[in-house]
Amino acid sequence: MSTAIKGLLFDKDGTLFDFNATWGVWCAGFIRDISEGDITLARSLSEVMEFDLDRGAFQESAKFIAGTVDDILEPLRAFLPAWGRDDLLQHIFESASTAPQVPVVALAPLLQRFRGNSLTIGVATNDNEMPAHAHLRSVEILEYFDFVSGCDSGYGAKPEPGMLLGFCEATGLEPHEVAMVGDSTHDLHAGRAAGMVNIGVLTGPARAEDLEPFADVVLQDIGAIPNWMGLN
Repeated sequence: MSTAIKGLLFDKDGTLFDFNATWGVWCAGFIRDISEGDITLARSLSEVMEFDLDRGAFQESAKFIAGTVDDILEPLRAFLPAWGRDDLLQHIFESASTAPQVPVVALAPLLQRFRGNSLTIGVATNDNEMPAHAHLRSVEILEYFDFVSGCDSGYGAKPEPGMLLGFCEATGLEPHEVAMVGDSTHDLHAGRAAGMVNIGVLTGPARAEDLEPFADVVLQDIGAIPNWMGLN
């Protein structure tokens, strides 16, 4: 791969962190806690979140996978009338901020390697910015990133390219010098719209055949990027 790539912009969930190992566990706990033993309510909430309680995993089409909290907030409130919108949103953020993150590979050595090759690196996630910072800090990698944006950071959400172009504006890189790295078609659509190189990874719910039409390359995980790029 050409060394023309000067920056790597990562999605977070399903890209830096294994999606089901992190969010499947969180969602099962969230539903259990907020339903307070009401099995009927738990089943209703799992349907809204498109989460299979028996398997402990999201359905492949679940909006939560690549979307934002706002995509599920109002449907959840329909079954939680005692919760005001702001209170429920805050509860979700606080709960999500403490969700135990499961890295897809040893992240610190990999990020150090990128840094050692003079790459600028960032995160663009459809999660909110506060939990994103908390998750990166929880595994001691926040310091490696030059840019961290969530869907509430003022750039919009993927698949729109705002966050990606915001990364370029913040770092002085041109879009064609940046690779967008993600596990969903939302990530890759955003990368295409921004004019970036697209790297798909298979550590989220999407399959290779889902990502290949929109990716320049599909890799098993982000640990394969150095070899693909020919880094030292």
